[in-house]
This record gives sequence, C-alpha cells and structure tokens, in this order.
Amino acid sequence: MITDQFDFSGKAAVVTGGGTGIGYETALQFAQLGASVVIASRGQEELERSAAQIRELTGSACLAVPTDVKDEAACMALIARAVDAFGRIDVLVNNAGGTRMGPLEGIPTRGWDSVFDLNARSAYICTREAGPHMMAKRDGVIINVSSNAGTTGAKGGAHYSSAKAALQMFTMVTAAEWGRYGIRANCVAAGMIASARAAAAWAAAGIEDTDLSATIPLGRTGTPREVANAIVFLASDAASYISGQVIAVNGGPSMGGMTFS
Repeated sequence: MITDQFDFSGKAAVVTGGGTGIGYETALQFAQLGASVVIASRGQEELERSAAQIRELTGSACLAVPTDVKDEAACMALIARAVDAFGRIDVLVNNAGGTRMGPLEGIPTRGWDSVFDLNARSAYICTREAGPHMMAKRDGVIINVSSNAGTTGAKGGAHYSSAKAALQMFTMVTAAEWGRYGIRANCVAAGMIASARAAAAWAAAGIEDTDLSATIPLGRTGTPREVANAIVFLASDAASYISGQVIAVNGGPSMGGMTFS
C-alpha cells in the first residue's frame, strides 16, 4: 500500500533546530509516523517542552539533546547520544540555521564565519558523524534545509546566501559520493515561511505579511508544516529514487514580465 511507504516504525530520526518552527513540525510528523526522534537546539527549556509535547501527541519516543551546532564537539556528542539511545540513525535532518541581515560592506569577518558555522559547517559535521552509522547498514537519508537565498541570492544576506548555496552543493556531493552505500541526500529550499520567529522578526521590521505575499504566485507565505511535509516525503520510501536534488518549497517562482489581472 502507498501508506506503507510513509511508515517510519522502528526507525530513528535526528532533527537539528527541532525545538520550534520547521524542525518541530518535522520531528512531530516523524513521530506521528512511528519514528523515535532526537531533537536538538540551544534552548534547553524550550527543547524539553517540545519533546514532551511530541511524546504526548504521538506516543513515540522523543529525546531532547541541547546542542549548539556551531560547536563541533557538541555535534559529535549529539550523534553519539542518538546512537546510544536508539541504536541507529536512519534519518538526519540538518535544519538548524538562520542569520542577521545586513549590507555586504557591514558584515564583519566574525559575522560571516558565524553564519557559515551555523548554516553549512554544522551540517557537514553532523553528516560526517552520522555517515558511518548509515554506511554500516547501507541505508540512510540526509535532508538539509536551505533557503531560496541559496538559489537566487538575497540582497542584505551575502553571508547567508553563500552559506545556503554551499549547503546545496554539499548535499549534491554527499549524494554522489555516498549513493553506493544506499544513502540518499536531498535539500529543501524554503521560501517565505511564517514561523512564529519569522513572523515576529517581520513585525519588528515593520514588514506586513501582505507585502511578502504580493511577490509569491500562490499569494501567501508558507507554514512550517508545509516545509515539514516535503522533508518527510523526501525521507520516506516514496522518494526512494530521489537523491542529490534541491526541492523548492516557496509558493512558486517569482519572475518579471507581463502582469495579468
């Protein structure tokens, strides 16, 4: 049956940035589909609360592991903790990311490095650490969460755009090198997603949701759940022959040309 392809029973998934937004919705869906889940982020109290909610809503195991993914040792400890808890890693979702926007001439070296550490280097370290466990069983899925900025760029986000573009290329190379082990790697490039934190940032900057929606063909911003839907699909057996791809979840392409009423 088609629904069997979305059965994650007996599998274990690790989701970074799993306490809120896209990460939380992704972890929740995996747990609803039977997976044991490890969620990671810096805020311990928020993370523990999210893990408790997932356990209560799904009945699946959900382990909260406070982790600063910019710290190599912390990433290594996260993967080790997941294997120790569940004996395996079937799915790794490198979702942690973010930035502070600003003009290129005002980005300090430390700020550039910090954005790369969060958005690209952390995914490399977690992938490197999870890889041997997947190779050993010749099966596994890695999903990296990127952004439209990694594909089209974003003025005011030279560091962020570059880091997300690097993440997308890292995904493709991972798929090419590790496919022989039965490991698939894909990337989801999210557009304007109205997570609670994003909505708060837009409001603080005086940006209305309607202003953003005007540039999106579907006429609205997306939700964290809609990005999670794509992540879970790519991790499922329904996507068993999809690897090395960047899938946009952005409400459609924006382009110039004629305007029709």
